Amino acid sequence: METIKLFKNIPKENEQDVLRSLNARQITFTKDMTILSNLSNTNEVGMIISGSASLIRIDYNGNRSIVADLKKSDLFGGCFSDYMNEEMSVIATSDCDVLFVEYDRLLGKNGKRTKYHEILIENMIEIMMQKINAYNRRIEVLNKRTIRDKLLEYFHILEKEQSSNRIVLPFTYTLLADFLSVDRSAMMREIKNLKDERIIEANGKTVTLIYR
Repeated sequence: METIKLFKNIPKENEQDVLRSLNARQITFTKDMTILSNLSNTNEVGMIISGSASLIRIDYNGNRSIVADLKKSDLFGGCFSDYMNEEMSVIATSDCDVLFVEYDRLLGKNGKRTKYHEILIENMIEIMMQKINAYNRRIEVLNKRTIRDKLLEYFHILEKEQSSNRIVLPFTYTLLADFLSVDRSAMMREIKNLKDERIIEANGKTVTLIYR
């Protein structure tokens, strides 16, 4: 199996034994498929092995917003947050492979702990801390007052993550608008303004930051 962070420091030759102890199953999803809905009703933890997905919330008015962008090694499941409820779902934003494991078995609650369970738990905590940092960065973006400031703040975050002023957006412009909680048409007008002012160049999902 392709290496994911949850299995860091676990020897390759022992991975299959660990997977069996977790009652793991791997499923392939195509783009736009629902990977998981009604998260609060699941005792499973999902892990992105390849591809990408989004954690999406739909409010009482039917408005959709992206809570998190999920990439390789990211975890999701109702056990991770008190805020996850029937309005939350995970949608594939590209073709992706997902590994599901039982949460109780991951913690060794079934009484069948292996010598690798402590490593699994340490790895899970590390992954979740990284995701908390990502949530905090998103809050910084959403706290910006204007669409322009939200866009530039998010572009600068991606610039740091990708170590280049030429960045690739992790999702479509429609999903970007959902992620920023802004109107797509207004966002596209602002992107055009940024291009006209030579602050950015944009070609599809590739954005180059010219002036900062």
